[in-house]
Amino acid sequence: MNQTLAQIISLITTAVSFGTVIMYGSLGEILTEKSGQLNLGVPGIMYLGGIGGLIGAFLYETHTAAPVPGVGLIIALACTVAASVLGGLIYAFLTISLRANQNVTGLTLTIFGSGVANFFGGSLSKLAGGVGQISVASTSSAFRATQHLTDKLGWFDSIFLSYGFMVYLALIIAVVMSIFVNRTRRGLNLRAVGENPATSDAAGINVTLYKYLATCVGAAVSGLGGLYYVMDYIKGTWANDGNIEAVGWLAVALVIFATWKPLRSIWGAYLFGALYWLYNFIPGLSRSSQELFKMLPYIVTILVLITVSLRRKKEDQPPSSLGLSYFREDR
Repeated sequence: MNQTLAQIISLITTAVSFGTVIMYGSLGEILTEKSGQLNLGVPGIMYLGGIGGLIGAFLYETHTAAPVPGVGLIIALACTVAASVLGGLIYAFLTISLRANQNVTGLTLTIFGSGVANFFGGSLSKLAGGVGQISVASTSSAFRATQHLTDKLGWFDSIFLSYGFMVYLALIIAVVMSIFVNRTRRGLNLRAVGENPATSDAAGINVTLYKYLATCVGAAVSGLGGLYYVMDYIKGTWANDGNIEAVGWLAVALVIFATWKPLRSIWGAYLFGALYWLYNFIPGLSRSSQELFKMLPYIVTILVLITVSLRRKKEDQPPSSLGLSYFREDR
């Protein structure tokens, strides 16, 4: 394998691994926004999901003489979903039941989630004996177990089969979500709620229930991105470096880039991953030039937003009631 091909394969695998974190956050936010709820707390929910899963796995491995990887994996997943849904439930209660401003509530949730996660992450570090000493090797190994079938496939194996199961789970969620939103009755009801909640309410659709469910399920999906980052991407430890927040904002940007379509978020996430780490594959770049390369996903999103705004195609526009609180007596 020549050097150029090796670099291309390395860029692709890096893009897929990093892009999967973004994809989870984006898919969760797409589902939430389909109901008309604009949740800018995605980074905070990803923080909660990551630290929730890490705490569950850490406590299990610490209090078990011979931890079983599969059991640790299930505990981590359950704790992640619980922590993420709790974050989504807080946001839903404030914005749906109390009709608080969605933008302010989402940003507050991001600050809250990062603060809670970094506090408990620091506490786990102290319990483990210092920064970088957290060890959930058994559980992390279950998340990072690759899907190799044979060593004879060469570059095909490196590109398509060298990832943990959560990479493929993200693809499955994207496909299922696309089918649900576009092909099922409940999915169409959800879209109707996002477009015109008053009309949906008059038609007998429980607007509040749909908004709550979409927000909480969307939060659970976004939280899986935090878990993947902690357990797979950084190999089962906690890093108080702000990267989860950065990835969370990339996920919000990807929602716009994908024009609220789950399937578009797949290749969009991988493109963002490639653009974000492209500087590693260009020799001779200065530190400032590297930071400029990290701006590329946001620049691409701005260009897409401008294009969508100019074309005005209905199918590429956000839900009509996005970010607006619904009060039944205002019909």
